[in-house]
Amino acid sequence: MIESWRWFGPEDPVTLEQIVEAGAKGIVTALDHIPTGEIWPLTDIEERKRKIESYGLTWKVVESVPVHTEIKSGSGHFKHYISNYQQTITNLGENGIECICYNFMPVLDWTRTNLKLDLPNFSQALSFDISEFAAYDIFILERANASESYPQEIQEKAQLKYVNMTEVDKEKLEKNIIAGLPGGEGSHTRESLRKAINLFKNLGENKLREHLYDFLKRIIPVAEKHSINMAIHPDDPPFGLFGLPRVVSTADDAEKIMRKVPSLCNGLTLCAGSFGARSDNDLISMVENFGEKIHFTHLRNIRRKTDGSFTESEHLAGDNDMVGIIKAILEVEEKSGREMPMRPDHGHTMGEERHREDVRPGYSYSGRMKGLAELRGVIHAVKTLSKTSQA
Repeated sequence: MIESWRWFGPEDPVTLEQIVEAGAKGIVTALDHIPTGEIWPLTDIEERKRKIESYGLTWKVVESVPVHTEIKSGSGHFKHYISNYQQTITNLGENGIECICYNFMPVLDWTRTNLKLDLPNFSQALSFDISEFAAYDIFILERANASESYPQEIQEKAQLKYVNMTEVDKEKLEKNIIAGLPGGEGSHTRESLRKAINLFKNLGENKLREHLYDFLKRIIPVAEKHSINMAIHPDDPPFGLFGLPRVVSTADDAEKIMRKVPSLCNGLTLCAGSFGARSDNDLISMVENFGEKIHFTHLRNIRRKTDGSFTESEHLAGDNDMVGIIKAILEVEEKSGREMPMRPDHGHTMGEERHREDVRPGYSYSGRMKGLAELRGVIHAVKTLSKTSQA
């Protein structure tokens, strides 16, 4: 596997020098200063690439080129934004980019309710609590008919949590949910969130899926021309929020997408944490079944609860069989003769970084360096055992 690292550009508190020190070889980055829907200029792409390569690193994976809301909703100027997306693919292809990770989640990108959950070992983790989310949805956002989206037990827990919240607690919860997390597509106010939900509320899963298929049919030929793999990221969390549809939450969802537009360039980002937040997703089987259609992987782990809540765990300590997943990926690599870019994801916030305001939630240096070291150890052990068994 190609050991990679998510870098948020020149404003990232984690420097390229530190990434080299961590032992990563590839950079995963995006031009976040370009507004969603606008064309990524060749000059900006070239400048970012020169900066990365000046440290002896490579840039082969973009995460992400955001998909404009009007493409997802099939409204307004969606054809114009698809045309811009096609040109961005072309510009990236001319600079040697091999993979574009993207998502098709409506309204919110990845979502958590707590960005600094204190753990017994003194580090801090990201977490998603369904009853806290319901408390926000029902009692703070006051979305119409929101209670219908949750079973009675969750409604009761949500009400209890809301009653015991201070105003500071409510503000913090709202900020965590709608203010925009690293790598996401921007932030919302309470009013803009209500407006965005209304845009999608009557769309439904089938229509959202149709819009995704239409988008892919238009961009995949461009990706093929420039030898770029499009790798869709799963929904995070992999179930509906605010009553909105989700179309990339299960193995069946992924299969439908790849079957509808049958091109090797139309593939998947295997995010172990996102897919793994559902107990009915068998990640090892997904690696085996999708094989060379997996173009990029996020190796992170979670601890699930039966109600849909989860906490992001250490990379080797969660409910996902990380050793089995890595073994399956290495077998796919051996069969296909290619190396897959991977990166550690959402490391815990540790040490002095816990007290710094500039550390991005989930993207601490020390937490990801620890995760990368653990994953590197598993990869080395699996490869060594494989060689020994073949001898």
